[in-house]
Amino acid sequence: MTLSNVDFNNYEKAFKAKDDKELKQSLWLFKLMQRPFLVKLFSKLTIFAIKIGLPVKLPIKATIFKQFCGGESIEESEEVVKKLGRSHIGSILDYSVEGKESEEEFHKTKDEVLRIIRSAKDNPAIPYTSLKLTGVARFGLLEKMSSEQPLNKKEERELSHIEGRLVEIEYYATLFNVPIYFDAEESWIQNAIDSLAEKMMVKYNKKTAIILTTLQMYRWDRIDYLNRLIQKARKENFFIGIKLVRGAYLEKENLRAEQLGYPSPIQISKNRTDSDFNKAITICLENLNRVTLCAGTHNEASTIHLLNEMSRLGIPNDNENVYFSQLYGMSDHITYNLAAANYNVTKYLPYGPIESVIPYLIRRAQENTAIAGQMGRELQLITKERDRRAEQYLLKNI
Repeated sequence: MTLSNVDFNNYEKAFKAKDDKELKQSLWLFKLMQRPFLVKLFSKLTIFAIKIGLPVKLPIKATIFKQFCGGESIEESEEVVKKLGRSHIGSILDYSVEGKESEEEFHKTKDEVLRIIRSAKDNPAIPYTSLKLTGVARFGLLEKMSSEQPLNKKEERELSHIEGRLVEIEYYATLFNVPIYFDAEESWIQNAIDSLAEKMMVKYNKKTAIILTTLQMYRWDRIDYLNRLIQKARKENFFIGIKLVRGAYLEKENLRAEQLGYPSPIQISKNRTDSDFNKAITICLENLNRVTLCAGTHNEASTIHLLNEMSRLGIPNDNENVYFSQLYGMSDHITYNLAAANYNVTKYLPYGPIESVIPYLIRRAQENTAIAGQMGRELQLITKERDRRAEQYLLKNI
């Protein structure tokens, strides 16, 4: 049951930041995303069009990019950051460039993350930032590290460069007190990401959680990992930051496991994922003297579970170690109503050059199409708000 101070059905609060034109555009876009065939076709055509240089960036920027991204640069994203901040919603700026392979590109991403950290310094509208390891490290190397194969001398030097980039990022994150999330990625590179995140947490999280790692709870092994990490933090006297998400690579994970003939790392059902997500929430809250928690969820039931557990444990709404987070462009009924009830809430706000952000946008569209009821829920909410506005307009003009 929803707590009395949060009403997720308050559509006026949920969409107060959108004018009628923006609401109409979101309605149109989510209707398209209800059709898997169109999403797949859009994905293939978009990649092809950008490869051959067709002028598709403007229509992409005006539609799906505008819905889910802040802009092509930090400066372009500032308007969205300020707009969210006026409703007491923080922004997690994310430079959504991934899958690069050159040292030049890795340094570019590192420098961009440092720019985010400087922008976030003393700016309550940007309480955190995030880092996708494949933005600063080669996928193939992370995969080899995750499989525990020995590295050759060249790869060891490459790893040293990666760690050097991370140390520079973490130094400034600590200096300016800007916590940073390590995003979770594919399971076959995740062991390396976990290892690097832990190494950074041990080194930098002596007083508070500056470094946070991400757990994808659609994996059946994450509860055990969470418990081991908490035990390690207590034993070695450091703090941990945990961002909980359900996961973004479900189809890819299951397909790879089937093709290579190993057990899938994915839960056997959505119910198991939901159960472990809620269980992880409780574990984190019961260890809040050692854990900083960010619940990245669009699921109302899990959000309500977190609200109820905070109430049960006597944790204030605005406790600095508990954050809620949703993707920019989705689930505004959760984000805005939580913020209005004085909870700490953020939007995950990707930005970057359109051609570089396309993989994120395609993943967002495909993931949302695959989630049963997600698009229907978004459409229902937007439709109800349009009806409410129409009714208010009629009442004013009677």
